[in-house]
Amino acid sequence: MNSSSSASPLSPAANRTIRPVLGPSWFAAVMGTGIVANAAVTLPRSFHGLRTAATVVWLGAALLLMVLAVRYLRQRALRVHAADPMVAQFFGAPPMALLTVGAGALLLGRSLIGLEAALAVDWVLWSLGTALGLATACAVPYLMVTRHRFAPDAAFGGWLMPVVPPMVSAATGALLVPYTPAGQLRLALLLGCYAMLGLGLVAALLVLAMIYSRLVHHDAPTGTVVPTVWIGLGALGQSVTALGALAVVAPSVLPAPYARGTAVFALLGGIVVWGFAMLWLALAIGLTVRTIRAGLPFAPTWWSFIFPVGACVTATGTLAARTGSEPFIWTAVVLYALLVIAWVVVAGHSLRHTAKHVRRRPVAGHARRRPVEPDLRLDVAPVLSGTVRTAIDGRPISEARVTLLDPVGDVVGITLTAEDGSYVFTDLEADRYTVVAAGYPAQAAPLTLDATGQDAFDLTLAHDEG
Repeated sequence: MNSSSSASPLSPAANRTIRPVLGPSWFAAVMGTGIVANAAVTLPRSFHGLRTAATVVWLGAALLLMVLAVRYLRQRALRVHAADPMVAQFFGAPPMALLTVGAGALLLGRSLIGLEAALAVDWVLWSLGTALGLATACAVPYLMVTRHRFAPDAAFGGWLMPVVPPMVSAATGALLVPYTPAGQLRLALLLGCYAMLGLGLVAALLVLAMIYSRLVHHDAPTGTVVPTVWIGLGALGQSVTALGALAVVAPSVLPAPYARGTAVFALLGGIVVWGFAMLWLALAIGLTVRTIRAGLPFAPTWWSFIFPVGACVTATGTLAARTGSEPFIWTAVVLYALLVIAWVVVAGHSLRHTAKHVRRRPVAGHARRRPVEPDLRLDVAPVLSGTVRTAIDGRPISEARVTLLDPVGDVVGITLTAEDGSYVFTDLEADRYTVVAAGYPAQAAPLTLDATGQDAFDLTLAHDEG
């Protein structure tokens, strides 16, 4: 059997650079803003005006969710982001944003829109967020196994993002259990939440082990990757929160012995996991302080500081309510104060980045069908050019897809290489960029060979539409 490969002709659309506005990591801004509002309700100490302020923050999170969802869907960059091993990890952010805003509707929004409307909003957002979260928890690890390739030191906190959403679904789903019709529906919701908690927690522990191994056996992370270490704190805190929330509603569903068991599990298991979370918090603080001294540029990963600390606040508040322990009570209050300060700082940097991003000129990148001229003028605007080659013999690769990312991971341009492997991005701004090159996606087709003779079987490789 002979096999050959041929590339499809370069279409006009393929030779045109597209510029998506944002990546999925920006939905972490909704998560962080929403948890600031929701955590205020769970504090074991009430403060004058706090609930009103939290309601305003929740409204801001809901508005931001709508804006980001519309902008992200309009740019149609799902396949581009799925092909990127780094960006794909943050597909867990949109479902958690939906779940956080939905929980806020029930905790805070009922005073504005009424209980029935708040329940309707929460059911819709929880259902959508849970479906997307489960899909992400399955799809991203599958892509990591079958399509993405990682170096031994590639593990980072972002690997937790795809597996944490089911735990958030478990914690926020507990709020809906009392409003679910008694009987099989309520039982199914409670047991489903426990199953999602187990799914997320076990997967998170596996990823935490890989991250810890990477930290011990390789150089310490630097730059904008460091904030993602805090995501481990969020995963642990969210599991404690879910255990406590489910134990509160379990007596209305399960027989007395099992209901008491959930309370014991929430207390003892929660304290054990909380202790490990404090260890991870100390490690994250140490790495962050070390990085700040060397310089920590802004990126959407800064929002990794916010939601994890918020989850730690809700976890500590849950244990405080269950034990009445003063140390837990004041730890929750102090953590919430730090959460608000961190949110103000990160939100301010995000607004400044957004203002700069809006002022940027459109980028016109293209693939040339001839070798790059050596006298290319660079005095008008920065230009990025290069050649994509094979690692073995240095042979130029034609029609490879080259993606240019800005410092925060947003796609600046996409182009295909010319016949000599060259690519060009023009009219850029002076900044830090990341270049991602990818060959053709794999294609598979079934065939049957006869017992005699020789069959020819051609394969055609082409890029998916971006």
